[in-house]
Amino acid sequence: MGSTYWWMLLGMAIATYVPRMIPLTILDGKELPPVISGVLRNIPYAVLGALIFPAILHIQDDILFGIIGAVIAFALAFIGLDVMFVVIGTIAALAVYSLF
Repeated sequence: MGSTYWWMLLGMAIATYVPRMIPLTILDGKELPPVISGVLRNIPYAVLGALIFPAILHIQDDILFGIIGAVIAFALAFIGLDVMFVVIGTIAALAVYSLF
């Protein structure tokens, strides 16, 4: 491999490391304001919604399948379940729906 690849690898390592290192060093031992904590706590749900919503609109066979999945995922997230339980619960509900 040429030196270009090594420089690219080093650049990607730095670009990955710096955003993770800064909060750990600057915020070490400090309490975040409640508003910022609330926003950070809801990021996984926002990302999950951003990933799922386009797939709902592009279902070819049964649009009801996508709508049911979206409603179930929204309901599970709304009651405050962890993201992993939202995903697993939605998959399980759609598996049961696909049996009928």
